[in-house]
Amino acid sequence: MTARIAQVTTPVATLQGVEVRLDWPQAAPQGTLHLRARRVDAPDLGYRFADLAWQCPLQRDGNGGWRCAGELRSGRAAPLHLALDLGVATTAARLSRGTSALSLQRDAATPDRTEIDLVRVPLAWAQALLAAAWDDARITGGTLDGRLDVIAPAKQPLRVEGPLRVSGGAFDTPDGTIAAENVGADLTLALSFADRDRAQVRGGLHGGELLLGNAYVSLQQRAVAVDIEATQQAGRGWQLPRLRWYDDGVLRAEGRAALTPDGGLAALDLQLRSPDLAPLRDAYLSGWLGVAGLAQLQFDGAADATLSVEKGTLQDLRASLHGVSIVDPEQRFGFDRLDGNLALSAGASVDSELAWQGGQLYGLRFGAARLPFASNGGALHFREPVSVPMLGGQLRFDHLALRPPAGDQGLDVRFGMTLAQLDVGQLAKALDWPAFTGELSGEIPLAHYASERLDFDGGLRMRVFDGAIEVSSLSMERPFGVAPTLSADVAMDDLDLEALTGVFGFGSITGRLDGRIDALRMVDWQPVAFDAMLHTQRKPGVRQRISQRAVQDLSSVGDASFTGSLQSQLIGLFDDFGYSRIGISCRLADDVCSMDGLGSAGRGFIIVAGSGLPRLTVVGFNRRVDWPTLVERLGAIGKGDVKPVVE
Repeated sequence: MTARIAQVTTPVATLQGVEVRLDWPQAAPQGTLHLRARRVDAPDLGYRFADLAWQCPLQRDGNGGWRCAGELRSGRAAPLHLALDLGVATTAARLSRGTSALSLQRDAATPDRTEIDLVRVPLAWAQALLAAAWDDARITGGTLDGRLDVIAPAKQPLRVEGPLRVSGGAFDTPDGTIAAENVGADLTLALSFADRDRAQVRGGLHGGELLLGNAYVSLQQRAVAVDIEATQQAGRGWQLPRLRWYDDGVLRAEGRAALTPDGGLAALDLQLRSPDLAPLRDAYLSGWLGVAGLAQLQFDGAADATLSVEKGTLQDLRASLHGVSIVDPEQRFGFDRLDGNLALSAGASVDSELAWQGGQLYGLRFGAARLPFASNGGALHFREPVSVPMLGGQLRFDHLALRPPAGDQGLDVRFGMTLAQLDVGQLAKALDWPAFTGELSGEIPLAHYASERLDFDGGLRMRVFDGAIEVSSLSMERPFGVAPTLSADVAMDDLDLEALTGVFGFGSITGRLDGRIDALRMVDWQPVAFDAMLHTQRKPGVRQRISQRAVQDLSSVGDASFTGSLQSQLIGLFDDFGYSRIGISCRLADDVCSMDGLGSAGRGFIIVAGSGLPRLTVVGFNRRVDWPTLVERLGAIGKGDVKPVVE
């Protein structure tokens, strides 16, 4: 017996191109049922099947009903086992594969209600249901257990309700910006499908990892309570009038949101509270901090915040900090006890104020300061100059304007600062330099940070060794990130050589020194390129003498020898010598220093031009010196490991 039906319509699904054939031999206890459907659509649930085929032995159940169980196939997909029990007043079905099973139960007394039991059902079986709400999501792992009621009353919305347990849940998106791994959850679901779809999810998450853009959330074994309510009209984005996330002792968030049709953020109002910032880094901030090269940053204290986003743009941010301390294990920066409020407004001007008790920048301690802010137009400004005690002097920020990231634009910061009477002795001690004294002052009218690059206008001037060192064309890349770089030009003017050589453990030289280091480039605070020239400058009334040890030290640096006339045999008898000029240069590139001096001397170059008797000339012969070798020689000089040798 064969029957062909063009279409079968139920409250849940529509079957098209249906063919039913029953083979039941005469007097046999059972027959064979063949069912085919060219197409099956369940649009509210997001399911669609093609070329569905089921074959099973059909038999009576002894109570006026029928039973049939057999293999179910759809196209080239792996087969499932479908068991159907059609009782007089009930309908039961069980779809299974291995240990996974989805069971369905209907009762004639409640024809609008269907009960669905799930036992270790692969989460991937819900892919179509998820795609109906989120087209880009792709389930990659996990199982479902639970019991759902599917309620399909006539002319009313289809509803799906009940508890679900998710084990090892995992999903991602094609671009990899949103993903989850090994997520566990106990949830209560309430879904409604009509002209306006509705969804309510309540329950708890326990364990797993989430990735949302640069935000990485590690739940570890903590239990997080969630409560989400959402609605959507056809062709429009989801509206989320209620969002609640309670991670006890770490983060509490409440608010509402709206998404664009393609899943982007259209609007967001959120209130945040963290009673203890210490666990916040590993739980929520490691993704953002990692991108900034600050993955090991440590926090202490508490904070509250509210934020508002409209049309994808931050409109308002208010944060309150309570005894917040920030520690960078790499000693790049740190703050002690930040307290106060910070407000950022895209509209009318709003004032706020923060204060700290102290801190450090690359090992340089600074004192307490108050930061008065004003904000409008999406930017943050200082209302007045801010002075910070530092190294016995003052670091004054004359102005500051900060614009947070928005759209395709990253963080943009502009500021001007003045350094007044900073103690070079304290600076040298903090940086583990040789002990010397002096004063550092300077003015940077404008510094600009954008795209991980910090550029300075103006320059710094340091009064040391009775002369001056000036730094100009200063810029930095990734100043707090991985492998920071620094570029600058350095000029030295009228330095006292006797004081300079004494501090750095060099053999004694008297006189005055000028010099330059052009196009200096450092990576991770190590020089990789520069063009440097150091030379003496004759000054009336200043003696120009060089000790025998200094001669040997210069010879070591320049890979040189020193020569004289007939007096060369007597050189070892003298402690120091007169000179007319000293000059040495190095152009560093590709870890090689191209050396030069005052001028050529045959195949070599002159480093020291002698004066008087005995007349001494130091000549370098190696014009290409390995930079690590040269650094090693300089270190040996500072330790006094270079011994005088007289030829």
